[in-house]
Amino acid sequence: MATLQDIGVSALINLFGAFLFLIAFAVLRIQPINDRVYFPKWYLTGERNSPRRSDRTLVGKFVNLNYKTYFTFLNWMPQAMKMSESEIIRHAGLDSAIFLRIYTLGLKIFAPVMVLALVVLVPVNVSSGTLFFLKKELVVSNIDKLSISNVQPKSSKFFFHIAVEYIFTFWACFMLYREYNNVAIMRLQYLASQRRRPEQFTVVVRNVPDMPGHSVPDTVDQFFKTNHPEHYLCHQAVYNANTYAKLVKQRAKLQRWFDYYVLKHQRNPHKQPTCRTGFLGLWGKRVDSIEYYKQQIKEFDHNMSLERQKVLKDSKLMLPVAFVSFDSRWGAAVCAQTQQSKNPTLWLTSSAPEPRDIYWQNLAIPFISLTIRKLVIGVSVFALVFFYMIPIAFVQSLANLEGLDRVAPFLRPVTRLDFIKSFLQGFLPGLALKIFLWILPTVLLIMSKIEGYIALSTLERRAAAKYYYFMLVNVFLGSIIAGTAFEQLHSFLHQSPSQIPRTIGVSIPMKATFFITYIMVDGWAGIAGEILRLKPLVIFHLKNMFIVKTEEDRVRAMDPGFVDFKETIPSLQLYFLLGIVYTAVTPILLPFILIFFAFAYLVYRHQIINVYNQQYESCGAFWPHVHGRIIASLLISQLLLMGLLASKKAADSTPLLIILPILTLSFHKYCKHRFEPAFRQYPLEEAMAKDKLEKETEPELNMKADLADAYLHPIFHSFEKEVELSSSSSSEKETHQEETPEVRVDKHETQSSSPVTELGTSSHHHHVYNSTSPSSHYASAYEQSSSQYEYHYNTHQYEEHEYRYN
Repeated sequence: MATLQDIGVSALINLFGAFLFLIAFAVLRIQPINDRVYFPKWYLTGERNSPRRSDRTLVGKFVNLNYKTYFTFLNWMPQAMKMSESEIIRHAGLDSAIFLRIYTLGLKIFAPVMVLALVVLVPVNVSSGTLFFLKKELVVSNIDKLSISNVQPKSSKFFFHIAVEYIFTFWACFMLYREYNNVAIMRLQYLASQRRRPEQFTVVVRNVPDMPGHSVPDTVDQFFKTNHPEHYLCHQAVYNANTYAKLVKQRAKLQRWFDYYVLKHQRNPHKQPTCRTGFLGLWGKRVDSIEYYKQQIKEFDHNMSLERQKVLKDSKLMLPVAFVSFDSRWGAAVCAQTQQSKNPTLWLTSSAPEPRDIYWQNLAIPFISLTIRKLVIGVSVFALVFFYMIPIAFVQSLANLEGLDRVAPFLRPVTRLDFIKSFLQGFLPGLALKIFLWILPTVLLIMSKIEGYIALSTLERRAAAKYYYFMLVNVFLGSIIAGTAFEQLHSFLHQSPSQIPRTIGVSIPMKATFFITYIMVDGWAGIAGEILRLKPLVIFHLKNMFIVKTEEDRVRAMDPGFVDFKETIPSLQLYFLLGIVYTAVTPILLPFILIFFAFAYLVYRHQIINVYNQQYESCGAFWPHVHGRIIASLLISQLLLMGLLASKKAADSTPLLIILPILTLSFHKYCKHRFEPAFRQYPLEEAMAKDKLEKETEPELNMKADLADAYLHPIFHSFEKEVELSSSSSSEKETHQEETPEVRVDKHETQSSSPVTELGTSSHHHHVYNSTSPSSHYASAYEQSSSQYEYHYNTHQYEEHEYRYN
């Protein structure tokens, strides 16, 4: 069992590590060469330019020569606090603002309770002295003497613990209610204030029935014209285009090489760029690079045109899914919230995610297989949780080397060394557990994708739920059960069975020492490592050295990342669980929890303002899950305290806790009915009010033009900007060759004709599915003018930036 000395060693190690990370961050963030790594958000919004352009010296383009800036390494903290919540919502979205509110909620809940618990419970626990008489039977430490384990059985002092539990529960519920109400209001206000967006007018329809002699588009069109005649506007069918998606990805690579050689030629017009046609350009015939890639791209354009026509003409590639748009928000809300057919398994409707939130791959999954997939994944998750119990139990055994000595005496020569003992007990267990949990979120996200959810936000929420259950079973319950059994094995074997419940009751709160070390490793040093961004920093410079060829490549290399909800929210909920459970059991853990919430709030505020660029906007749809799991933590803490008091033979005081879980569940049920519907469906009252206001301000609005291509797949959007070549004179050509190449970035939002329209098919009836990530698709087209090597072309990417090279 870790002692105060061990906890002190761990605290010093983690504080020193966090301090080193902050120093490294302070130095790296002010270097001009790293500016895109630590401020990519401002580059994407077009509000920041590279400091390397303003410095005329060669060294100044890479290194910050202003020595005064090196002494203000903590100035990022007050800067992160300057932006108000409303400004954060406009700058980064509602999801980011609500995510930060989880940290402030933790501070509001635990700060006053920590003072109460430390002032009331710690003196009560210390004054009892039970563990002094049990030190020969159990492995104890000084920290355990501050916990409820130190209170004598049948003591009247347990009334203090029950009183603190009641006060804490009422305070936590009060704060949860206020926060739920505030977040619900923020969500409705955000939806009301949003400009016109396609998801407000669109529903996704799945399991469209197969009608003999009718195609899916005809079936959908006929059904909604019949059943929603007043508000139905148009629809987009979905096609399976795996082959086409692969061609888009390959063509994008060719386009990047073509861009590179064109710019290279413009920088040095007297030298013609060449390359080899063999593998990776290492062997083969040497050819003109520009001509070679121009020809390759033309061939790909021809193949892709044929493939597009094949996709649209082959009925076997048509999926029983469609995006149906209405002329009003009210019409879409009614359709999404009602049963469309007497057969409840057909014509399944739900509100459509925003276009960038859609996970296109899962649109192709047949409806029948969804239930089977969920069953298989459920069994797999259970097996994964059970399998991880083995390494988790081993990791927990490292948390008590003294107990290990009793079971394995051959390790005593090692464990007797004070420094090794302090390091292993105070630092290694938390670090090892963190490593075990590192790869889990990715594995669980893959499992959620297999289940068949069609929105990225839903996928992340489902993966977060799995991760939370995993951490609850393995990290929390596994640590307590496995650790307690291992630590007290010697005691179990050498005492009567009637004494075992007492030993368990005393031992459960003694796991607080392990959780303290875990909080310091993950919540202190881990959060400091988050702001350093060491991995993105290394990757950015490696890409700059070996991959970046154009300015657009450099934008992609920035990789600002995003708040990983599937990992950060379950981790946050674990900290809530630890704080709630140990408030009345071992209150000395609460200061470590508060330091985490305060430090993490500052770090993530800085990252959201300067770094992260969210993939989607769910308008805080994850909040009901956060609320529900905090309620679950309250229930766990109440049941755990009841078990502890029962093991302490506190028959007079234990019944007082029975009413507490009932009150907590009643509160949760009330909040669920009061607030959760606003997070599930768009209120008809709000939809109608927004529609009326829009009709009054824009009576001539043509919704069909806005929604026609709203849900066109990104692989088709990549071709929206077709290449137009200007036929310039030979004198203009010479002028262009003499000038330094200039890159001009223009932000734009245009509604261009889609490739489907070019094939002679109405664009609003067609949509495409592919099996690759939509964010990775990029392509452009080009032509060559009469003047050799003079190119004017536009490239289009999902960030909607236009780059014009002259």
